[in-house]
Amino acid sequence: MPQLDNKTIVIVGGTTGLGLAAAKAFVGEGARVVVVGRNADSVSQAESALGQAARGLAGDATDPQTAAEAIGLAKREFSGFDGLYHVAGGSGRSMGDGPLHGISDDGWRQTIDLNLTSVFNSNRAALREFAALGRGGVILNMTSVLADSPAPRQFATHAYAAAKAGIVGLTKSAAAHYASQNIRVNAVAPALVATPMSGRAQANDEIMSFIKHKQPLDGGRIGVPEDLDGAAVFLMSDAAKFVTGQVLAVDGGWSVSEGIE
Repeated sequence: MPQLDNKTIVIVGGTTGLGLAAAKAFVGEGARVVVVGRNADSVSQAESALGQAARGLAGDATDPQTAAEAIGLAKREFSGFDGLYHVAGGSGRSMGDGPLHGISDDGWRQTIDLNLTSVFNSNRAALREFAALGRGGVILNMTSVLADSPAPRQFATHAYAAAKAGIVGLTKSAAAHYASQNIRVNAVAPALVATPMSGRAQANDEIMSFIKHKQPLDGGRIGVPEDLDGAAVFLMSDAAKFVTGQVLAVDGGWSVSEGIE
């Protein structure tokens, strides 16, 4: 039997990159999905790629109403809501993120909003819906290895790291509080993955040399979105029904390797 058979899952940030790869994997495992993205064109393209088991919603994850609207869409279109996967986020470098002494006020606020407040919004909406339904559910958040395994020279975006560490704290505290209601809350922590967000790093020879030793698995390579699919499917499925409050690093060995500084 498919691992996600008849489950309805909302993926915030599900129209490109890691989120779209997960959406394809979820549908392949029998799920119905609602994918949320900021760009209407990417939403339409994702719907076409995913087929009849998917619906799309254009919306900003930093808007408190977006996740609630996506959950409402899931209920209307698929008559249920079983889980939330929050993928949305991104680099704040262009907004003013960087080493702590140089972060602008706007850079801090915008990076935290994009990467942490958005998770607060979606997780709160999911928990409120689970309470209204009177049954358990699953939340999976995306953090980063930079939350607790920094690369001081190559990836010095400290607001981003703080936001991703905040996701870990929110995930664990929510997992503890809602476990008695059979609501599971976990996170996955990727390292460097080939997505549009990581274009700067992919184009930098020094960083890619660093990655070869920092992510030594499978020949020492940058990750691809599909590398996270197995972990995401497992944690969203009933196979993980006794797992909560965990952060699973899917990082090619980053967190246990020195790299080259």
